[in-house]
Amino acid sequence: MSTQYLIIYKFTSLFQILEELGSDLNFKITFVDSNKSLNDKVKNLNNYLIISNKKYSDIGNQFILDNTPIKIFKLMEKINIEFLKLQFNSQSEVKISNYIIDLNSREMCKNNTKLKLTEKEINTINYLSKSNKPVSIDELQEKVWSYQSDIETHTVETHIYRLRKKFLKTFNDNEFIISKKNGYQIK
Repeated sequence: MSTQYLIIYKFTSLFQILEELGSDLNFKITFVDSNKSLNDKVKNLNNYLIISNKKYSDIGNQFILDNTPIKIFKLMEKINIEFLKLQFNSQSEVKISNYIIDLNSREMCKNNTKLKLTEKEINTINYLSKSNKPVSIDELQEKVWSYQSDIETHTVETHIYRLRKKFLKTFNDNEFIISKKNGYQIK
C-alpha cells in the first residue's frame, strides 16, 4: 500500500497534537497554512487527505473536523474511514480511451452521457483495454467467459455485436471496439 499523507490545513492545534503522536500513526503528517503551499504539496501526491476545521470549496480530498473536542481514537477512526473512502473511489473509476467506467455502478460515461453495462460487458471492455494487440475470440472465451476454446459458441461475437450497438446508440461511436483479422481491440 502506498504512503498515506495527512495534510493539516490552517489547523495548528490539531497538527501539534498529531505531531506528538507521529510515530504511532500510519500516515505522514504535514502542516500547510496557505493555498499555494497546499497546491505545491499535493501536486505530486496520490494518496492524501486534507483536514481543516472549516470547509474550503476549492479543496478536494477534504475532511472537515468542526466538531471538537473529539477523542483521539474516534479521530483516528474517522481519518482511516476517509482514507478507505478515497481508496475505494480511486479504484472504482477506470479511464479507457475517451470514456470513464464506474466499476461500482457499472456505467460508462463520456461528456455527461451515461451507458449502463452488464458485468460481462465491463469485464470484456476491461480485458480488451489491457491488451496492446487484438484479442482473439478464443482468448476472450477463456479469460472472460471461462469457456474452453474447443466449445463451438458465438457468445463473444454476440456480446461484442450488442456492445457495439449500445455504443453507437448512446455515444454515436462505432469505432470503440474494432475488429481485426485476429480478434477485437479497443481503439
